[in-house]
Amino acid sequence: METNPNSRGRVLLAVLAVCLILSGLFAVFQAISGKFLPHDEEYLGMRAEDLCALQGCRIVHFMIHDRVSFGGAIVAIGLLYLWLARQRQPWAWWLFLLSGAVGFGSFFAYLGYGYLDTWHGAATLALLPCFLFGLVQGHESPFPDGIRCLVQPTRRFSLSTSLGLGRACLLATTAGLVIGGLVIFLVGMTCVFVPQDLQYIGLETEEMRNLNPRLLPLIAHDRAGFGGAVCCCGLTMFFCILRGKPSRSLWLTLALAGTAGFVAAIGVHPAIGYNDLVHLAPAVLGGILYLAGLMLTFRPMWRSQVKPTLPRSLLPSSPENSIFRF
Repeated sequence: METNPNSRGRVLLAVLAVCLILSGLFAVFQAISGKFLPHDEEYLGMRAEDLCALQGCRIVHFMIHDRVSFGGAIVAIGLLYLWLARQRQPWAWWLFLLSGAVGFGSFFAYLGYGYLDTWHGAATLALLPCFLFGLVQGHESPFPDGIRCLVQPTRRFSLSTSLGLGRACLLATTAGLVIGGLVIFLVGMTCVFVPQDLQYIGLETEEMRNLNPRLLPLIAHDRAGFGGAVCCCGLTMFFCILRGKPSRSLWLTLALAGTAGFVAAIGVHPAIGYNDLVHLAPAVLGGILYLAGLMLTFRPMWRSQVKPTLPRSLLPSSPENSIFRF
């Protein structure tokens, strides 16, 4: 049985990953049910059924759209964390730190829209110690390059190979997720909606405020949370692809995480009738590019026919350079 602190740190981070997966699945299925959580109803002073009676249920459907997408992103993050917890290199520790700072930090977006989600806050407080103790116990010694080790690619890029071209597609997609998530996060904290959202709902912002003054803060909470999750997911994916050694386990993790994220985010739109092409285009194009990257990298990564091409001195593979020790 593993009893050293570093092994316990890895277990704690794996537990965090499983909790995120379960939380994401709960968010998806709860949203699909069409009902609000008890604290949402208490805050609004109305049930989902009451709100659904207004404007052809478009407001409720829009909220379902955000919450399903949020759940898919959380599941994807959990899957990536499960893989990341098994990596024994310094970059993995730094990625946990960076990604966790973005993910947990996004909770404080409520300061911008004024709705403190008590369930979200309780879940954050419950998972934060697991994350912090996992990092503390998984840290052995400082890596000479610090967080800069995250930007040292495992392999040189060559667009003349299917692996290189595929990784480029995956990195471009995940960089787009980071940017897109940040935009959604900022929109949620400020103006809440983009023009396509208002066109789908059929109401202007002021009209929704007149319906219920607490409706906009609740929707803004969903928007900002979704954006923060997408940004965190994209960031984690990006550096797993950049720094992770191409392997069968990494490819499978990327495939599962991408499926969870893109299927939830894209699939919910036709289900609720939100089919605006301008709104859907970035997600659909991103999904196509991501799928192309998976297809191009499948053979070399699945067969593990990959050897590092950078100088050995740049590869943090020696035990003395490892932050995670098991």
